[in-house]
Amino acid sequence: MMGQKERCFVPLVNVSLEELVPQDHFYRHLDKTLDLSFVREFVQETYAGGGRPSIDPIVFFKLQLVLFFEGIRSERQLMRHAADRLSVRWYLGYDLGEPLPDHSSLTRIRERYGVEVFRRFFERIVEQCQAAGLVWGKELYFDGTKVAANAGKESLKPRFYVDAHLATLFATAGEGGAEGTDQASSHEASAHNDAVQSEEMQAPMQLPVALSEEMREDLTQTNKERHDWIAALGAQDRKVTGRCYQRVADLQVSTTDPDATLMQTKHGVDLGYHTHYVVDGGKARIILHVLVTPSEVMDNQPMLDLLWRVRFRWKLWPRQATGDRKYGTEDNLLAIEDQGIRAYIPIPDMDHRTEFFSSDRFRYEAERDVYICPAGKDLRFDRPHSTERSRRYRARAKDCNHCPLKAQCTTSKQGRTLCRSVDEHYLDRVRGYHSTEPYKKALRKRQVWVEPLFAEGKDWHGMRRFRLRRLWRVNCEALMRAGGQNLKRLLKKRGWGRRPCPAEALHAPSFWSLLGVCLILF
Repeated sequence: MMGQKERCFVPLVNVSLEELVPQDHFYRHLDKTLDLSFVREFVQETYAGGGRPSIDPIVFFKLQLVLFFEGIRSERQLMRHAADRLSVRWYLGYDLGEPLPDHSSLTRIRERYGVEVFRRFFERIVEQCQAAGLVWGKELYFDGTKVAANAGKESLKPRFYVDAHLATLFATAGEGGAEGTDQASSHEASAHNDAVQSEEMQAPMQLPVALSEEMREDLTQTNKERHDWIAALGAQDRKVTGRCYQRVADLQVSTTDPDATLMQTKHGVDLGYHTHYVVDGGKARIILHVLVTPSEVMDNQPMLDLLWRVRFRWKLWPRQATGDRKYGTEDNLLAIEDQGIRAYIPIPDMDHRTEFFSSDRFRYEAERDVYICPAGKDLRFDRPHSTERSRRYRARAKDCNHCPLKAQCTTSKQGRTLCRSVDEHYLDRVRGYHSTEPYKKALRKRQVWVEPLFAEGKDWHGMRRFRLRRLWRVNCEALMRAGGQNLKRLLKKRGWGRRPCPAEALHAPSFWSLLGVCLILF
């Protein structure tokens, strides 16, 4: 006889959520090994002293961790998932009949916290990793990856049109009457005065250093003119433009995500960002810093700011800093070597782009300050190059014009020229590393230290495409993702539980290719 199941539900009696979640569940292990009570001190200043109680900030960050571990792409989907999973309810501390927070509340909380709270959360995870002995600190590895923005290139509009539209919009909004304007001005003035008083109260005490007043003023002026990539949250300085080019982002802007810029991918051109990682050289591969910039920002530009931030924040003195060829600018190499750190970074080969003799065919004599060409003639100092950090050397025209090797050296009738950096001894030292085994080992190690972290983030944790928009929001998202990756290493150190499988990872191409290999092998 064929059975037929009737749908009949009766109220549960004497059933506790504590009994329904297995004792060996991953979220039980996560709750036991990671105490999130430290987030209260981070966010205390963002709440008023009275009023209606808000959502517990610990609940907010627990939801962010669930978002990370289970590969969920939206907060609306996250709350549906939390309502449907007993283990997530238990982890959040909400009973079966207790209503969960609304997904829109998470957006408002993130707006209130800002990037600084997310950065402090990420740094607290790194602190725990450092206390657990997972941070080595002797080697640092730098790399970046492209991440698509949550916007399409069809949203690009001329920048002057968008700027004019926004100016008109805000001008119209400001025509609400003189009274409203006066009130707004008074509120702004009050807020400005409070901010000034707060800065004066929190001004750090100057430490005694052996600097003259003139050197201190020069240093202060230099720091004011320098673009701080971390303080700017990765935003580029649009006041600086090139001589022979103009950036596309200066002419076009996306109306969906104005901070995203065009980037080249294997599928064509798309809007996106660059995510930069600084990874410790220890076995745990702890991410020490993360920064998201628009895709038009070159990898080498924020490198020094990331390096100094990692050194002083975590009190490290690394023996070497390793990156690929993109980081090999003269400014980066000189600054790293000047601090006693070995720059294991390939120097771009600019001399072998033509068929003529490269600079390595010329011998430099420091005593006479001359170069000796392959034919034995002198190239003497001519004048400074385009900048004061480079010197130009030139051979005599009659020596070059009568030289039998001229066809292999130059086509100029004024004689062959060479440029030498005033800090060439630093560059020669870096070139000397290239033939050593530690340098080759560092480059090999970088490929298996940083790039797998990007692959892990893209295949398991939604790193292929940001779900949020605007630069400060994608930095919040990247900080939570990097913090989650560090947390996985910390949990492994403290004892690992059964980690939930992200649903999105099941759709990743690498997952199915790996599954196919396993089926073939077994």
